Amino acid sequence: MSYLTIFTAPKPFSDPHVARLQRNAIRSWLALGPEVEVLMIGDEAGMAVAATELGVVHLRDVDRNENGTPLVSSIFDLARKHSQSPYFAYVNADILLFADLLEATRQSANGSRPFLIIGQRWDLEVEEALDMAPGWQDRMKVRVREEGRLHPPGGSDYFVFPGACYEEIPPFAIGRAGWDNWMIYYARRRKWVVIDATSSVLIIHQSHDYAHLPGGRPHYRLPESDRNVELAGGRRAIFTLHDATHQLVDGQLKARDLGWPDMIRRLETFPSVSLGSPALAQIAFSVLHPRRAFGEFRGWLSRRVRQIRDG
Repeated sequence: MSYLTIFTAPKPFSDPHVARLQRNAIRSWLALGPEVEVLMIGDEAGMAVAATELGVVHLRDVDRNENGTPLVSSIFDLARKHSQSPYFAYVNADILLFADLLEATRQSANGSRPFLIIGQRWDLEVEEALDMAPGWQDRMKVRVREEGRLHPPGGSDYFVFPGACYEEIPPFAIGRAGWDNWMIYYARRRKWVVIDATSSVLIIHQSHDYAHLPGGRPHYRLPESDRNVELAGGRRAIFTLHDATHQLVDGQLKARDLGWPDMIRRLETFPSVSLGSPALAQIAFSVLHPRRAFGEFRGWLSRRVRQIRDG
């Protein structure tokens, strides 16, 4: 039995550049050794051929929404049904992983409480098929230090958690905004240890455009992203790395040091995290951030007017 199951829902392999990046990513996961099992979930173009070529398990029968987009809930269910690993990691299919992810999982699993590991990514331009010969990890680490850029802590590209976690997930559309934020929100609601492992786990995002999305638009501008936010419970359920409770530093878990902005954020999120009240959370947000709250209201009103106008 593997120690960690890494699962993903790749984009179609029809675009040569995207296919190359996804093969790079999955080969980097396989290079972590026999403790890791890899699952590819979905039936996008070219996926079956890629799974056979890479030698990974391919699970086709994923549930989809009315637009044909795979559902996060179905992806997680399939992974859990087809693996007995004690720990799971959902990882975006363009992310390169290194051995420090396994070590971070072991270090985080020492406690008795459920946990969620997340962290910032490094963006790097990669055009070629990577050579995974011995020493490749060291070469990539040098390259990312010289050419990479640390991405802002807004989105999350990987989630590591015990297998018993996330058994109930709303029908989010994968690859759209909102669901990754809900993962952090849900963990905080459940009083899990939410770990920012940025300083201990290096992940590299191989940069690409949005040609695979409808109209080539970024995912956060799509109607499915708006739907995801609704399913998550609204904007007050949009949590980020700033909402982590702990950090993994030098192999040790420690509570996050909270500055003044963090204290304000804890006060703002207290109604939703501790009381389970979206209404009180909205009131707290409006009191603490009146200008932002007014801007959100104007945006909501504008969308409603467009919806009414368009029938």
